[in-house]
Amino acid sequence: MLHRRVSGPAANGLSRGDVASRKSSGLDNRVPDVTSRSLWEIVRANVLTLFNAIVGTSFILLLLLGSWQDALFGLAAAGNAVIGVVQEYRAKRSLDRLAVLEAPLARVLRDGTVQEIPTADVVLDDVLVLRAGDQVTADASVLESGGLESDESLLTGESDPVDKDAGTEVLSGSIIVAGRGTARVVRVGAESFSSRLAADAKRFSLVNSEIRNSLNRILGWLTWALLPVALIVANGEMQSRGGWEAAIASGAWTSALVGVIASVIAMVPLGLVLLSSVAFAVGGVRMAGNKVLIQELAAVEGLARVDVLCLDKTGTLTEGRIIFDGVHELAGPAEPGWEHALGWFAADPEANATSRCLETDFEHDGGTPAVSSVPFSSARKWSSVTFDGGGTRPGSWILGAPEIVLADRSGDGSAGPATGDALGKAGRLAASGLRTVVLAYADGTTITADDATLPVRVKPVVVLTFREQIRADARQTLDYFRDEGVELKIISGDDPRTVAAIARSVGLDIGEGYDARQLPANPVLLEEVMDTNTVFGRVSPEQKKDMVAALQRRGHTVAMTGDGVNDVLALKEADLGIAMNSAAPATKAVARLVLLDGRFDRLPGVVAEGRRVIANIERVSKLFLSKTAYSIAIAASFGLLNLQFPFLPRQLSFTDGLTIGIPSFFLALMANGRRYRPGFLRRSLSFSIPAGLIVAASLLGLNLYAGSRSAAGAAPESLQSASVLTLSVIGLWILAVVSRPLDAKKLAVLLAMCTSLVILLNLPLAQDFFHLALPPADMLWAAGIAAVGGGLAIELLALLHGRRFPR
Repeated sequence: MLHRRVSGPAANGLSRGDVASRKSSGLDNRVPDVTSRSLWEIVRANVLTLFNAIVGTSFILLLLLGSWQDALFGLAAAGNAVIGVVQEYRAKRSLDRLAVLEAPLARVLRDGTVQEIPTADVVLDDVLVLRAGDQVTADASVLESGGLESDESLLTGESDPVDKDAGTEVLSGSIIVAGRGTARVVRVGAESFSSRLAADAKRFSLVNSEIRNSLNRILGWLTWALLPVALIVANGEMQSRGGWEAAIASGAWTSALVGVIASVIAMVPLGLVLLSSVAFAVGGVRMAGNKVLIQELAAVEGLARVDVLCLDKTGTLTEGRIIFDGVHELAGPAEPGWEHALGWFAADPEANATSRCLETDFEHDGGTPAVSSVPFSSARKWSSVTFDGGGTRPGSWILGAPEIVLADRSGDGSAGPATGDALGKAGRLAASGLRTVVLAYADGTTITADDATLPVRVKPVVVLTFREQIRADARQTLDYFRDEGVELKIISGDDPRTVAAIARSVGLDIGEGYDARQLPANPVLLEEVMDTNTVFGRVSPEQKKDMVAALQRRGHTVAMTGDGVNDVLALKEADLGIAMNSAAPATKAVARLVLLDGRFDRLPGVVAEGRRVIANIERVSKLFLSKTAYSIAIAASFGLLNLQFPFLPRQLSFTDGLTIGIPSFFLALMANGRRYRPGFLRRSLSFSIPAGLIVAASLLGLNLYAGSRSAAGAAPESLQSASVLTLSVIGLWILAVVSRPLDAKKLAVLLAMCTSLVILLNLPLAQDFFHLALPPADMLWAAGIAAVGGGLAIELLALLHGRRFPR
C-alpha cells in the first residue's frame, strides 16, 4: 500500500479503530454477488418438469421391459435438459460477473496518511483522495475541491464534465477528469449509486424469443394432452388383445404398454427443441467469427424480429471521444502568441478533455512560465493562463464558451464589432453540430484562481471547433435498417440540439431533438411522444428504461445499443441489448450481443443470421409439428376404435430419422434470407395440423383395410411394415413440400433420404433391428395407394397454405 502524509481540512481521516468498528457493522463497500436463481434452481427448472417426468418414466419403463432398442428417444430428452441448464447457467455467470466499478484500489485518508486499499475495504465516512484519472469507488460528499470535475457519462449519459465544488456529491462509478480534492464517503456497498444500477441489472431474464416461446407453448399444451391420450391408447391396446383381464392374464399387457409408450413419445417433438438449440448455437459460432459475441443463444433470432432500434449516440453513432476540428480566424490581425497559449492549455496537467485535444496541433515549448492560471470549470465554462512576457505579451489568455467569455460585462453595450463577429461565427458553427470554443486575450490583466473573474473587456482572437468522431460505418448501417423497415430512435444524455445535429450528419431527416426533461410522466402520453419523435436528449437512465417499455407497450420489438452504465437498465428492459466493445463491464454483462471490434456495420450480418435461423426453424418446425399432429390423431382414433397402435417406438425412430431428423438438420443450417414476419406459430400449425390429419387418415384407412382381411390381420409384422412404408412415403412428400423452392442442396438431401429408405427396407440387419418385413402383395398395394393419396392431399394443402401465407 502507498502511504503519504497530508494536511488540510480533513487532515486525519478515520482511525484504525473507526475502520474496524464500521467493518464489524457491515458498513464497508462489499456488495452481495447473487442473481435471482441458484444453480439448483436452474437445474430444477430445466430438469424437474412434468414433461421430463413423462419422458423419463417412459424411458425407464422400456429399459425394465427389456426394449432398450425402443428407448433411443431418451438421448434427445437428456440433450434438451442439458442445453437448457448450460444456457441459463452461462447467463447467470455473466450476471454474477457484472461490475460497475473497475478501480481495483481506492485512495483514502486514514490516520493522517494517504493509503491505497482494495475498493471493497472502503468504509462509511472514509475520506477519499481524488485526482484526475481516478474512478470514484463510493458515493461521497466533496470536502475540498481544486478545480475538481467528474465525468458521469457512464452513469447519466451526460458527456460534459460536471464541476464538483465543496458540498456536492460525487457518484460511485464516475471518473475524475480534472482537478483534485477530497470527499467523505456517504454511501457504500449495495446503497451506492453504481451498486443500485448493478442490482437492477442483475435481475435474471432470458431474451424474448418467439421461437422459444412458441415451442414452450406447444410443449405446455402437449404436457396436459399426454395423459388423457395415453389412457385412450392404453384402453384400445388392451381391448385389441381380448380385454384388460385377458391381456393381464396372458402377459400381452407388456406389448400393449410398449404401444402406449410409442404413442406418447411420438407426440413429443423432442428433436425440434434440440435442433432449435443447435441452430442457435451454430448461428452463435458464425457470429463469433465475425467478431460478434452472442451471450445467449436465442439472441441470434432477436435482431431479425426487431422493428425499433434505439441507439445511444455516444459510443454507438460516435466513437465516444472529442477531436479537434479546426481554427477559425476572425476579422483583423490575430493577437501574437495565440498558438503558444493554446499549446500551454493543451499541456496543462489539469486540462480537461477538450483542451487535451489540442496537444497534437499546438506544442508548448515550456519557454514562457505562467504567472497564474485558472483550471477549467464546467460551472464557469472557461479556463485561463497569465504570462508576464518572455516571448509573448504580458496579459491573460482565456479559453472557453463564446457566450460566456465574450458576454457584455460593461453594461454599456460597447463590446465592439470584433466581439459580435466572433459570437456570430461561433453561433453558425454550433448550429452545424460542432462544439465551439473561443480563445480571447486581455492585455495587461492577471487572472488568479483566488479571484477567478473575467475582465470587463477581452479581445476575441480565434474560434476553435471540436466534434465527436462519427463512426465511419454509422450512415451505411442506419440506411440498411431504414430500408428494412426498422424504425430508429436516437437516445442520449447530451443536449438534444447536439444529438439532432449528429443524427442529421448520419443521414436522418429530422428537425429539433426532444428534451427528455419535458417527457410526460403519464405512460399513455409517453407512448405518444415516443411514436412522434426520433431524437431525444438529456435522457436519464430511468427514462431510457421507461422509453423502451413505452415502445414495447405499443407492440414493438425493441433493440437497444449502448456503451455506458447509464444504458444498463434500458439494455436489460429491451428485447435485445447490444453493447459495443468499448462499453463498461456492467453494460457488456447484461447485453445479449457484444460487438467485439466495435464495428457498427456488423449489425446487418447479425440480422441476416437471425433471419436464416428463424426461417429455417419455421421450415423444419412444420416437419416436427406434423409428426406431433398425426401422432395425436393416430393415438386417439386407434384407441377409440380399439385398434393396436401400428408402430413400435423403434420403428418411429426409423421413420423420424429419415423424414424429419436427418434432413431437418441440414435444412436448419442452409442459407435463407427471407424477411421476418410475425406469426411463426400460427403459420406452422396451420400447415402441420391438416398435414397430420392427412397422415392419420391414410394410416387409419390402411389399418382398417388390413383388419378386414384375416390373413393380414394374423401377421402384425406385415401390418407394421406396411404402416412404416406408408408413413415414410408421406413423410418424404411433406419434406419435399416444406423444402421448396428446391435447389441443388435441398434436392440432394431429399434424394439421399429416398435412397436410404429403399436400402434400409431391404437390408437384413436393419429389418431385424427395426422389426420390419416385406408386406404381402395386397398389403404392399394398399400401402402404395394410401401413400399416394396422402401425398396428393399434402400437395393440395401446400397450395392452399401458400395462398393464405404468401412468401
